[in-house]
Amino acid sequence: MTRILVVDDEAQIRKALSINLTARGYTVDVAATGEEALAVAAAQHPDLVLLDLGLPGIDGVAVVEGLRGWTAVPIIMLSARDTEVDKVRALDAGADDYVTKPFGMNEVLARVRAAQRRYHPEAEEPVIVTAAFRIDLGQKTITGSDGAHVHLTPIEWAIVEALVRHPGRLITQRQLLQQVWGPQYEHETNYLRVHLAAIRKKLEPVPGQPRYFVTEPGMGYRFEPDHDVS
Repeated sequence: MTRILVVDDEAQIRKALSINLTARGYTVDVAATGEEALAVAAAQHPDLVLLDLGLPGIDGVAVVEGLRGWTAVPIIMLSARDTEVDKVRALDAGADDYVTKPFGMNEVLARVRAAQRRYHPEAEEPVIVTAAFRIDLGQKTITGSDGAHVHLTPIEWAIVEALVRHPGRLITQRQLLQQVWGPQYEHETNYLRVHLAAIRKKLEPVPGQPRYFVTEPGMGYRFEPDHDVS
């Protein structure tokens, strides 16, 4: 069953969309703010997001940027702003479509169906193998090159999972903080330094010279996989 996250600060719109989507067989989660949207998305992993542009707190564009740090699910913007500049901002941030308020419910439902047809998620590889360790995302286990189990704390696992699911891609400090600790965390970069140091001690062959969990100074981190390990 397709799960849709509806994000709008107007209760009436949230209710109308939720009722209509539920009646057509969708599972619906709702959020009234950008911060709440990021938290719900991280917890529920929706298949599609209907997102208001003008939200209290962080706006819809910032929410798109936060989501695009870890998911490629379709995002359809909803907004009373219909200028080209607003549409370009949303689309450039990573939104897939844009519906101007007031909208007809049939139009929104048609856009949802169209977005679903276009979206073909990549098959997820549940096991990551390097010369130093083996990560099974499905079983949530890590073994070293000697076959011994490597224990990670829940926070360490969340960081590792966020990075290895996007091999070679830069994950910004902000994206990592919000995904692991929540949307209210943006500047606590010392948290990341401490936990990355612990992760490297457990997984890197030479912790002081990281091969797999690489720091991009001032920006974030990336996981660099082996390319010759079968």
